[in-house]
Amino acid sequence: MPPTDADLDIVHNLAAQRFETTVDGDLCRADYRRVGDTLHLVHTEVPSPHEGRGIAGALVQAALDYASDNRLKVVPLCSYVRAYIRRHPETQALLSPGARV
Repeated sequence: MPPTDADLDIVHNLAAQRFETTVDGDLCRADYRRVGDTLHLVHTEVPSPHEGRGIAGALVQAALDYASDNRLKVVPLCSYVRAYIRRHPETQALLSPGARV
């Protein structure tokens, strides 16, 4: 049975600049680079056996929640993050001026 958001233990790994979780021993992650008051969301990775289960979305939402909670703006450099923000217009207020989705 696929994990749900409640089943995922998403951790903010500050040293590695990513949000991560482990599913069946595999690392799933959403990487970012902090530039001043902006999070550049640069890469999302979920190993293929776990794709399509909502894991990447949960990781991206954790990153966006962190940005919101810390009054940071977001630059979506990862194609998955751009698509996620397009599908969730309520997150577009977090976009840095000039950032495109």
